[in-house]
Amino acid sequence: MIQIQKFTFNPFQENTFVLYDETKEAVIIDPGCNSSSEHKVLTDFIEQNELKVVKLLNTHCHIDHVFGNQFIKDKYKVQLHMHQLDVPTLQAAKTASDIYQIKPFIESTPDVFVSEEDTIEFGNSSLEILFVPGHAPGHIAFLNRAQKFVINGDVLFKGSVGRTDFPGCSHEDLVNSIRTKMYALDDDVTVYTGHGPETTIGYEKQFNPFVNLQNIG
Repeated sequence: MIQIQKFTFNPFQENTFVLYDETKEAVIIDPGCNSSSEHKVLTDFIEQNELKVVKLLNTHCHIDHVFGNQFIKDKYKVQLHMHQLDVPTLQAAKTASDIYQIKPFIESTPDVFVSEEDTIEFGNSSLEILFVPGHAPGHIAFLNRAQKFVINGDVLFKGSVGRTDFPGCSHEDLVNSIRTKMYALDDDVTVYTGHGPETTIGYEKQFNPFVNLQNIG
């Protein structure tokens, strides 16, 4: 069974996730840690639980989700898995760090491109990939149907949705991703978000004011 540990890092209050199972193999999703103290919080948890990090995953590559990419790659000698369409987003992260004056920022590069046809495997566990562009052109989410959870980055939030005013964003694509991919999941699937608290698909279908069942034509 997959265990999920959430950390909230950096000035953007981004949620970083460590997923692991009984084999102690683990994946890190969207490492937002951008200071030595945040690095220590993350690595202490991994060491205390005797985990072996085997993969690094990005849902998408906005700066707040990739601060710790290179640190994780160097620390655990793992490869970065992401969607190819989000390479420009990753390449723009250094410029974003300059704009927000958040330093130091260490750039990272992708190692493995994944798509909706692929599966992420670690230990005895696996994650399906959903292609859910809109907030970012190469945005993906990681789904486990058996345990009914999805790590969805900045697609759905509790009562909200991801911003679409950044370069490469598309409100139309985001709404389509939510309607056709996210809302196709069972109502009791837990949504782990890139910022803020968890929610469920059923709750968002009923109460999300941006994309709900009432405005699906």
